[in-house]
Amino acid sequence: MNATRAATPDFDSDAFRAALGQFATGVTIITTRAEDGGLIGITASSFNSVSLTPPLILWSLATRAGSMRVFRGNSHYVVNVLAANQIDLCKRFATVKGDRFAGVPYTLSASGVPILDGALAWFECHNRSRYDEGDHVIFVGEVERCGVHPDTHMQMPLIFHAGRFHKPQSLG
Repeated sequence: MNATRAATPDFDSDAFRAALGQFATGVTIITTRAEDGGLIGITASSFNSVSLTPPLILWSLATRAGSMRVFRGNSHYVVNVLAANQIDLCKRFATVKGDRFAGVPYTLSASGVPILDGALAWFECHNRSRYDEGDHVIFVGEVERCGVHPDTHMQMPLIFHAGRFHKPQSLG
């Protein structure tokens, strides 16, 4: 088989979404700053590691997202990995209009981007490259700094699977 193009899909978008939903993912909040200094944050489950050397991660954002222009143009962002007890924060950054940061504790990274208090881990990234693919843009970040919550061993990550949020259960 030496096809130069993909075959036409034999499924519809609902079937594709249902199949994708069977892959459990962690949940993150990606933060950055707008040109006017305002804080921007969105919930994303499309986070993954790419490379250890250099340290690279990726995530994606829908091209129609209101924050696309800011994320595409900024030099830095922070990926905050959420704990299971941060589900309200997850929903807030996924749905709330207006100031999503109102009353949310955070510290500023070296590049001035919010690191959310209580996140299991965080990755401060230089916005290395962006790839337009389908209805999303894939962002590749070069990690300049990262950290782990001091009580990570006592925390469980927030997981998204089959359209619902979960916390993992140990099998061993």
